[in-house]
Amino acid sequence: MQVSKGLHRLLQGWMWRSQRASGPPLFLTLAGAMVASAIALPLAYLVFRTSGIGAEQIWTLLSRPRTLTVLLNSAGMAAAVTLLSALIAIPIAFLTLRTNLPGRRWWLIAATLPLAIPSYVGSFTLLATFGPRGSGLQLLLEPLGVQELPSIYGWPGTLLALTLFTYPYLLLSVRAGLQGIDPALEEVARSLGRSPWATFWQVTLPQLRPSIVAGGLLVALYALRDFGTPSLMRFDAFTRVIFLQYKSSFDRTSASVLALVLVGLVLSILWLEYRVRSRAKYYSRAAAVRRSPQLVKLGLWRWPALLFCAAIVALSLVLPFAMTIFWLVRGWLAEVEMLALTDLLHLALNSISAAGLAAIAAILFALPVAVLSVRFPGRITTAIERCSYIGFGLPGIVVALSLVFFGANYLPWIYQTLPLLVFAYLILFLPQTVGTVRSSLLQVNPQVEESARSLGRTPWQTLREITLPLVRPGILSGTVLVFLTAIKELPATLLLAPIGFKTLATQIWQATENVSFAEAAAASLAMLLVSAGSTLFVLAQDHARTAHR
Repeated sequence: MQVSKGLHRLLQGWMWRSQRASGPPLFLTLAGAMVASAIALPLAYLVFRTSGIGAEQIWTLLSRPRTLTVLLNSAGMAAAVTLLSALIAIPIAFLTLRTNLPGRRWWLIAATLPLAIPSYVGSFTLLATFGPRGSGLQLLLEPLGVQELPSIYGWPGTLLALTLFTYPYLLLSVRAGLQGIDPALEEVARSLGRSPWATFWQVTLPQLRPSIVAGGLLVALYALRDFGTPSLMRFDAFTRVIFLQYKSSFDRTSASVLALVLVGLVLSILWLEYRVRSRAKYYSRAAAVRRSPQLVKLGLWRWPALLFCAAIVALSLVLPFAMTIFWLVRGWLAEVEMLALTDLLHLALNSISAAGLAAIAAILFALPVAVLSVRFPGRITTAIERCSYIGFGLPGIVVALSLVFFGANYLPWIYQTLPLLVFAYLILFLPQTVGTVRSSLLQVNPQVEESARSLGRTPWQTLREITLPLVRPGILSGTVLVFLTAIKELPATLLLAPIGFKTLATQIWQATENVSFAEAAAASLAMLLVSAGSTLFVLAQDHARTAHR
């Protein structure tokens, strides 16, 4: 009997290895291909629109000096924001997880919360504080004879705003990567005489490479697709130029050509990320016996570390929060008509339901893509994974207009419904979950899953009992990323939401359009509280999991 069981387990292990060697399961490939096809729908819309004009007109549009300037502006902006975000996110992630920084859990929460602040709100607060004339700083220095400050419009303001409100994408990804590293690797380095600095540079940082690349990719793509900051900072990026093309001339064909150039830039970044990505193994063979890491003692370095964290939190969180409170109090003292509490709660409930459904859908659809990419690397699986990133690089208005076109012409029964809005969020934000889940899956030793299969576990049991618990940090990080990003999405919500379905984001936009900053402040404060609550929930789950080890 024992011999029979042993042969059965050996046969199952051989079948599992044979399956991996022969290719991915058909159902997994079909699921991933369906996701990639759905994500590529806006691209089909752009090609359809562009096909309506001749090659000569396309060349005329592409060869204009202004198009080249916009291309260089957008590429430079994405590269600079990604680099600056890495310089902020990696030190904060390490300081809050691997050192004895005083109040490190509080700093981690505070440094993550800027993710909940819409870029257009953050850019507005920067202009209101550091603008050349009439800003808070200029009024403060006016008694000293300062009539005008150096302008922050253009490159400086755009880089500052996008870096301050997008670095949390990289922070969450690096944080998930740090939690997946086996502490034994760092302990071995220290036992061999390596200093904490040498251990970080030679052991920890190379292990974080997939997380840094995944987070950096999200930051670069977000910078390319952001509309609010380039518009407020008067910076000629693709999103601003495409919107002006739509608004000024209603020329959707020319705007589609520019959007296709933007897609080409996104594909170039994806190709670069694929070339940077190595095939090195990032898991430990002793991953099953992980334990809490030994904290690095900062000594006197804790003061510069605290100053660094305080400066980032002050600019990215305290400043927008203080300006929001300022406008709220000012409106209350001036007895400006504001939203009733019940209306505000209704808006918050709509935002939570739409963003929550998007987060759940994103996790469900990201899992097959991530599993195919990591466990079955190949041309087809790589193409499927790359396709899932296309939507994140497209402006929200382009994705929304493409779904309006398909919905109004071919699927009228789903047009302006909540499922179509959630589908738009899925197109826009799926890469966030694919990146974080993929990074966590890279750190799981595949032999652990093979052992489970050889011991008689079915594929579903292996996924549920082994794989999903081990990639839980990536799943939680991806859920928070999608939720926090979807809750502040504006163009897609404006165009695709059901009639009468208002959210906090649309309320902020409408109040700003009506120059009612008090109403905008109330909705912004509600959005910040909702996002802070979700972030605290995830951090509490992580704390409970760490304590359970």
